[in-house]
Amino acid sequence: MQTKKLRLLFSVISLVCLCGASTATAATPIKKFSAPDFSGDYTCTGNDANEGAYQASVHLELKPKHSQGQFGAYRFTLEVPGFGTYPGHAASKGKMMAIYFANTDPTTKDYGTGIAEFKKNRHGKWSFSKYYFEPEYKGGNFGFESCTQN
Repeated sequence: MQTKKLRLLFSVISLVCLCGASTATAATPIKKFSAPDFSGDYTCTGNDANEGAYQASVHLELKPKHSQGQFGAYRFTLEVPGFGTYPGHAASKGKMMAIYFANTDPTTKDYGTGIAEFKKNRHGKWSFSKYYFEPEYKGGNFGFESCTQN
């Protein structure tokens, strides 16, 4: 009799655990990406505290597998003539985006983090303004960029 009661008790506990686990999973469903998609090529002008004015181009590519709801995941590539390529990644929420970038030449210590705000320009194309900080480039650096989708 005790063995039957123990088996019944373990069965009930197992069922409760399974139901609890399945409810926890169901409580956090993956949501379809619903924010604006900023993918594309951009032409930029910038002003760097150490280097001065510059021209650049940016390529943004949405990573749908890692984007959901109002949150977007992106591959980011910045090209600056005379300075090189800065591959990185970005995460967006709505029209705000955090960006990490690093020059392909690690000896320059030319890497940093930026924050950008997107808006549609009068021609219906995306544009963004970015502030960036580079903690090690030439003893520390910052700058601003304005970019418009091609």
